[in-house]
Formats: sequence, C-alpha cells, structure tokens
Amino acid sequence: MIRVLIGANSVVVRAALASALIENPAFEIAGSLSSDEVLAQFGHIQPDVVLLDLEPTLDESMSVALESMPVSSALVILTDDAEKFSALSDLRSGGRAILPRQARPEEMVAAIQGSLAGLVVIHPDALESLVAATDVEGQSEPDASDQLLTPREIEVLGMIAEGLGNKEIASKLGISDHTVKFHISSIFAKLGAANRADAVTRGIRQGLIMV
Repeated sequence: MIRVLIGANSVVVRAALASALIENPAFEIAGSLSSDEVLAQFGHIQPDVVLLDLEPTLDESMSVALESMPVSSALVILTDDAEKFSALSDLRSGGRAILPRQARPEEMVAAIQGSLAGLVVIHPDALESLVAATDVEGQSEPDASDQLLTPREIEVLGMIAEGLGNKEIASKLGISDHTVKFHISSIFAKLGAANRADAVTRGIRQGLIMV
C-alpha cells in the first residue's frame, strides 16, 4: 500500500486529489493538509509520497522550504509555474515529479509510481515551460554537432536525469567524486546549461537522453 500525503491550500482541491487516488486500491491517503501544514507534519506522518498542489500565488519561499524537506519520501508537485520549482532537480535527491495542476488522475498515478522508483518525472506541458525559461532570447543552444558529449558524459547525464547525486553516480561508475564533477562541468559547458535541471532539459531536446 502506497501512503500518500496530500497538500493543498484549497479544501476543494484536496478533496479532488483524494478522490482521484482513493479508487485505486494501491493507494492509501495518509493525510490531507494545507501546503504549509504538510511541511510541518511530514516527519510525524512519514508518507511514501507527498502530492503537493502549489498555487500560482505562492512565492518562491516555498522552494526554500521544500529544499529542507527530508528525502525519505517521493515528491510530486502540481504547479502552473514549473520554472519556479525546477530548481528541485538540484536541491533535492530522490524521486520527484512536476505536473501541471490540471493533470489527469492517470498522469498523477504514473508520476507517483515513477517518483517512487527514484525517477525524475516531468510532464510534457511542464517541460515546455522549463525549456522556454532556459532559452535566452537571441542566444541559441550549442550545435550538437560541434559540442558532442562523450559516451561517458551521456551516461552521467542520464544518471542525473534519474535523480542520482554525485556520490551515487561515482559508485555506479566506479570513479571518484572529483571525476564525476569534472564530467558534469564538461556537460554544462557543452550544453550551455546553468544547472542540472537545465542540462537534463537540453539533453532531452537534443535527443541525448530520454525521461
């Protein structure tokens, strides 16, 4: 049984999210709280997954609060401002997902299952928002033909997309943390990426990896 903690400031939204999941026998609603209460009660409830609805009016302080959230549970965010929370790909290890607030029940179920498996799940609509945010007007992305990643760099980029941290990547590849950092720096430079989330987005666009 997958215990899901639902967070949303609107009582109506909380009820709708619970209704979308309760019919699935694989899920148990561990709690239904406001967004702030979820962060405060998380340690006490200890769910398997946190399903968090974030309204457009919420400020970026929520990103800071989520950064300090323990990683023992997967995190699925419903937001119409994917750019604001894309930094979670850098701030938080473990499984997480970003979906639009109007995501269908089957999309939420798939995102929950993917995040539980330790994957980074980005809905196509949210991905388009992230891509638009990372494209600077008048600045084109590096030409893949001129800035080819090595097979090892593609392998590292794929692990970044899976949500693995530097130490986990080093362990899987049998290399040092320093070497992993070197590969990541090279990936950022070749893709023109500002951070891990940006690198994954650009890698997907260039067909280097699939999520």
